[in-house]
Amino acid sequence: MPSLKAAILPVTPLQQNCTLMYDEETMVGAVFDPGGDVPRILEVVGELGFKVEKILLTHGHIDHAGGAAELKEELGVLIEGPHEADKFLLDSLEQTGAEYGISGSRNVTPDRWLDEGDTVSFGPFTFDVKHCPGHAPGHVVFIQEELRIAQVGDVLFQGSIGRTDFPYGDHAALIDAIKTKLLPLGDDMAFICGHGQPSTIGEERQTNPFIQ
Repeated sequence: MPSLKAAILPVTPLQQNCTLMYDEETMVGAVFDPGGDVPRILEVVGELGFKVEKILLTHGHIDHAGGAAELKEELGVLIEGPHEADKFLLDSLEQTGAEYGISGSRNVTPDRWLDEGDTVSFGPFTFDVKHCPGHAPGHVVFIQEELRIAQVGDVLFQGSIGRTDFPYGDHAALIDAIKTKLLPLGDDMAFICGHGQPSTIGEERQTNPFIQ
């Protein structure tokens, strides 16, 4: 079984978890949600010594996607995700970055939009894609079934869930996505989220007050 390594690098003033995943044998990997601080991301990639094969986006919010265009330019790789319903967010990243004081943010169009049932691959790994709207209309999550690890962005957190107090937020849709698409993954499924510490589906099923 290939060995998947993951490094979590908080970026931007919003301390978003940019996640670097790579195969320990081939040293090929991907960058999930490069929200900003691209020089720092490149520095850590260099320290870890792996080749970035692609950039993967869970959704279009500034702290997750603001650095994607710059990172793509630096590395010459493709961007995959999120779902096309987040196009309006990706088209306004420069404006949003100015509002939040996140310098260097650039609008971006992915090379591939993702939808429910798609898969993405890097190195020897394939991740299943699930569309989980609510926090953002085009939010997707990435699931590696064999290794029991998922990247869920801002859908589910340790002890909390994603915000839905945006004009396009939908609390009912978010709860439905968690209950129908994440909880059935099984209690032993570990996940990395967009902010804070990783957790497991089982831990959240037992302790998360938002999904009791």
